[in-house]
Amino acid sequence: MGIYRRISRTLQAVSSWYVLTSLAAVVAAYGLLAYVILPAAWTHHEHQPGLAVRSMVTRTKQGIPGDPMNVGLVGSREDVIQAMHAANWYPADPITLRSSIEIIGSVILDRPYKDAPVSNLYYNGRREDLAFEKPVGSSADQRDHVRFWLVLDQGAEGRPVWLGAATFDRGVGISRYTAQVTHHIGPDIDAVRSLLTKELEAAGMVQAIYQVSGIGPTLNGRNGEGDPYYTDGEIWVSRLVPAAAKNPGPPKVLASPLLVRLKDAVWREVNKILRG
Repeated sequence: MGIYRRISRTLQAVSSWYVLTSLAAVVAAYGLLAYVILPAAWTHHEHQPGLAVRSMVTRTKQGIPGDPMNVGLVGSREDVIQAMHAANWYPADPITLRSSIEIIGSVILDRPYKDAPVSNLYYNGRREDLAFEKPVGSSADQRDHVRFWLVLDQGAEGRPVWLGAATFDRGVGISRYTAQVTHHIGPDIDAVRSLLTKELEAAGMVQAIYQVSGIGPTLNGRNGEGDPYYTDGEIWVSRLVPAAAKNPGPPKVLASPLLVRLKDAVWREVNKILRG
């Protein structure tokens, strides 16, 4: 009986060691996945390290989180303005009594106002430096638009870096948070980001395109008016040609890390489902 007891104890010890070792392996694998692999897949700034510590969400005047950053431009202020003009995006008028009356008339009477004002958003306590729009339809009721902030005086390329929030205004309504009259945005903000990037490229205004991390994959975001949005959480950055010197060929596309590309592939399938 003593031999059997010793064998039993040995087997129990081996079994306990196996369980503990397996548990340790599971914990180690979880730690690697949760704290190394997934953060690496969602956060990358290899092409523009100066953006790594930046917030990627704008705010309303009341401090409510607003539209997320989803586009970026590299170039001087003049480069940005010339490139947006070349892509047929119009600079938004400042908010004045006259422009406010004009945009109301545009919406009610269904008449064009291609450079209608946009409401102010704030980034690091500062309202947008530049704003552009592209009408959709016959009035200011619907439009694609983007606000830009200068965030780095000198980025990785030795040129200024601008971050922007590009969205589609699908119609005028009442803010869910403040009850003020406002535009409501469409939920697929990645579509507007893609449109702007492609139109800058088609105009020959882009030398190179690359991604940096924005807010990360988001299925149920809400902007400063309470409108829902979804996004893969990436910022598409376009390095502009200097002084509007048109690029005759396609821009260079700088690759993102493999895990980011895999994440983007998964998100494209998710996006198809969300768009129905």
